[in-house]
Amino acid sequence: MITISSRAAGLALAASLLFAGAAFAQTPAPAASPAPAAKAEKPRTAASIECSKEADAKGLKGKERKKFRSQCKREAADKAAPASK
Repeated sequence: MITISSRAAGLALAASLLFAGAAFAQTPAPAASPAPAAKAEKPRTAASIECSKEADAKGLKGKERKKFRSQCKREAADKAAPASK
């Protein structure tokens, strides 16, 4: 048998948790500030974009994709720089 005081205590606990959750939900998130030592991203080259498209077409993911893109970009650089002999 639950007494009235037990029910009141349970209701008070539930109400406090409800209001505490609402208070935390309304606090604004801290503004994200860029790290002072963060380096800027380099723009992607046409060869890099093309190699990514080829990797997507082949359905490569993970290590296989990284290896394929590395080799693809190396080959593209070799074609762009003619042999100076």
